Amino acid sequence: MAAEHAQAAKEILAAIGGAGNVVSAAHCATRLRLVIADDSKVDMDAVEDCSLAKGNFQAAGQLQVIYGTGTVNKVFDEFCKQGNISVGSTDDAKAAAAAKGNPIQRATKALGDVFVPIIPAIVASGLMMGLTEGLNNAMGGALSMNPWWILIHTFSNASFVFLQILIGFSAARVFGGNEFLGGVIGMIMNHTGLMNAWNIPGSSGALIVGSDAAAQALGVPAAEASADAIMAAGYLPQVALIPGVPLFGAVPLQGYQGHVIPVVVAVFLMCLIEKKLHEIVPDMFDLFVTPLVTVLATGLATMIVIGPIFSIVEEGVMEFFKFLLGIPFGLGGALAGAIYPLTVVLGVHHMFNALEAGLVAQGADNFNPIISAANVAQGAACFAVFVKTKSAKKKGLALPSGISSLLGITEPAIYGVNLPALKPFIAAICGAAAGGAVAAFTGLYSIAYGITGLFGYLITADAVKYTIVIAVAFAVSFAVTMVLYSDDEKTKAAAAREAAKAAAPATPAQVDAAYAAGTVVAPMTGECIDMTTVPDPVFASLAMGNGVAIEPTEGGIYAPVSGTVTMVAGTGHAVGLMADDGTEILIHAGIDTVELNGEPFTIKVAANDTVKAGQLLIEADLDAIKAAGKPATTMVIVTNSDDYAAIEQSYGPCKAGQKVVDLKKK
Repeated sequence: MAAEHAQAAKEILAAIGGAGNVVSAAHCATRLRLVIADDSKVDMDAVEDCSLAKGNFQAAGQLQVIYGTGTVNKVFDEFCKQGNISVGSTDDAKAAAAAKGNPIQRATKALGDVFVPIIPAIVASGLMMGLTEGLNNAMGGALSMNPWWILIHTFSNASFVFLQILIGFSAARVFGGNEFLGGVIGMIMNHTGLMNAWNIPGSSGALIVGSDAAAQALGVPAAEASADAIMAAGYLPQVALIPGVPLFGAVPLQGYQGHVIPVVVAVFLMCLIEKKLHEIVPDMFDLFVTPLVTVLATGLATMIVIGPIFSIVEEGVMEFFKFLLGIPFGLGGALAGAIYPLTVVLGVHHMFNALEAGLVAQGADNFNPIISAANVAQGAACFAVFVKTKSAKKKGLALPSGISSLLGITEPAIYGVNLPALKPFIAAICGAAAGGAVAAFTGLYSIAYGITGLFGYLITADAVKYTIVIAVAFAVSFAVTMVLYSDDEKTKAAAAREAAKAAAPATPAQVDAAYAAGTVVAPMTGECIDMTTVPDPVFASLAMGNGVAIEPTEGGIYAPVSGTVTMVAGTGHAVGLMADDGTEILIHAGIDTVELNGEPFTIKVAANDTVKAGQLLIEADLDAIKAAGKPATTMVIVTNSDDYAAIEQSYGPCKAGQKVVDLKKK
């Protein structure tokens, strides 16, 4: 298997234009994630045909090649080794990919990064609110005075009441500022000393604190026309910071409950100010000057400019969206459903996180069911491709991608199956439009956002309507794909190659390559590892020869080959063998264990003894070795490595007697 992984790595390196074309490399549980410097150097046909690869797709600036669990990490190790590529994390790959995006993609990704971490809080509150209110409604309001219901219902809307604080904290983290200062900006916009945003539409107008007009309207002296008194009378209080000057002459003391864009903009400004102050304020004053000036400057800018202006912008966006979904006969929902998959392809779908957060804050997210319809439609198209394609490789990608889409993750389906074939993607758009139309026509909404597909049942306001929506989306997408899709010539050729490869008998050369060379089995039970990683420069450099190392869990050391014992160290820590086929083996038990003078070892053989593979050679007391402060790592070295064309190792958990090395003759 090691040779297969090496070959797979060699093929993918060649297909992407070599190691020099790799900006960043990482892997997740199933996929190799590569950020490519020059996409024009990538031979996508060659990528498609790479051995062991089950499919590929491009998403979020990354080329992702699917190898599957247990295989991808081994291919990745070979990939990095052959290409001399430094290992990166998936976060590194994402960051490198994001840097390649255009300004719109980067901005929408930033919005997604702000709102995605908040999803658990929104889901928790949404589910709790749906359960408590649904149960109370089912009982005709009988629970309204129940103390348990009152307490739990209070919990249910906490994240909505203080949403601005959550957003402020998350936005500061994304924009590189102090998260707690971001939370403070959210608190300012949510302060109880400000008039609650939900009460403003019903207010009687606005009055300036301490003004004669306020005194006259309230029937009190001007000195008593406070903000609290104005709010108690049903008016919106304002303060005149600089009387007669626009913006400063009548600053509204209003909260921003239900608003999300103003707090994101405010915290973005806060981070700019904070970073600049860190640069110019002397270190000895930085601790108290920077946060003070940052909060003061941002707070003033927020209450005077950002809040009033961007709340109007946000309301305009919301009204447009409501108008869109309000187009008669569900046509608006159909349009939204058809557009959504295109925004995913363009990488700008993150913008809907902010929209949905605002809709949820106002009590009803009409867009989430439409996204669910679009995601389910992508999955249905994959299932249809699975049914119709003759390619085993495409089947192997289409089925898990379809299941993934039903659970709300569509990138494998879009980029790996539907978009490359185009017709399934068009069919999925048709399904999304149909499901979106039903969702809009029936007025379906969700009480939270962030989860779609089958999990969307947890947050939908009406399970029956939701079932109809996803059923329509699935049926339309599946049916249209079945009608439109057929394997193209490239896929047919690949399927033919797969069939021919599966049916072809092994050639004499293949038989000779598999069986002519020697085999070395594990002399101990434990974990078989790459010898270049052991903490001894002599063994790690392979100066004595190639092979494997074992982290033992049992102390028995058995013969890894059948042959003759050529040497047994007097201290019992090493033994040499000559295999019947000429392979020369050295087993070195532990590192620096020669210093233990043989105490942990009991020798069972002598030089010139003939042994069979699996015969006990030495018993090692692992506890004694470790107690002496020595690593028990045991090296199995093929000392005549140069006599072989290739040495192939198998790594991972192993038992004594299990094959760990294959030797290929020159």
